[in-house]
Amino acid sequence: MLKNNVISKKAIVNPLLMLMVMWSGYFLQLHGFFGSCFGAIIPLLPEGLLGIVTAPLLHGNIDHIVGNSIPIAALMFLLYQFYPLVANKVFIIGWVATGLLVWLLPPIDIMTGNYLYTCTIGASGVVYVLAFFLFFSGIFKWNMTLLTISLLVVLYYGSLIWGMLPEELFSNLEEPSKISWQAHLAGAVVGVTLAFMFRRIGDKKKRYIWEFPNYYSEKDDKLWQEYKENHPDDFLEMPYKKKDDIWDRLDELRGK
Repeated sequence: MLKNNVISKKAIVNPLLMLMVMWSGYFLQLHGFFGSCFGAIIPLLPEGLLGIVTAPLLHGNIDHIVGNSIPIAALMFLLYQFYPLVANKVFIIGWVATGLLVWLLPPIDIMTGNYLYTCTIGASGVVYVLAFFLFFSGIFKWNMTLLTISLLVVLYYGSLIWGMLPEELFSNLEEPSKISWQAHLAGAVVGVTLAFMFRRIGDKKKRYIWEFPNYYSEKDDKLWQEYKENHPDDFLEMPYKKKDDIWDRLDELRGK
């Protein structure tokens, strides 16, 4: 299933670089370099704009970063292996656009209707961009290899769909959820949009000659033309039965 049976160098190096930067950011957090929401996305506040770039590199705890590291590595590998022509654009645009969309979304608590300014960190928004891009791009292109990637994404990350909804809808929480469904929703929207934008770039559905109307032309059939040249006797005018004319048989009919 690997393209040309060769693993792309970028499909290995880029996910490793991303993981290295993520874990470096987490290491700096542990040593107090990113405290008091510094580097996080804070919706509609100017001081939260820095988080558009830095938030995916910061995480709340070890479980948070481990939970994002595995899908980031797997999805980035698929992106750079099977979509090399647009991989950088998808990753960079997806990163920035998702962060900007989260910053623009009003931080409203859907249960109370009150504004709830939160510090959003973590790479889950980027995870959603990659997952939704890979899934919908395979569908838009309708290429069998890419559709297989779409099925793999659904198989392993299909449950991501629930992360686009507020956790409060499914459980009674004593305090507001720390999971940013806004980041998940923003990432999903951006991923689908990018899949549609780049649907004509790279591998597409293969169309075979018989799928086109009036595809066959005898003049273009080399084998048939060669046969006609090498076997001219097979194409001599065939004998035919003389047309029966009743007037030629008139005497025969009168004699009866």
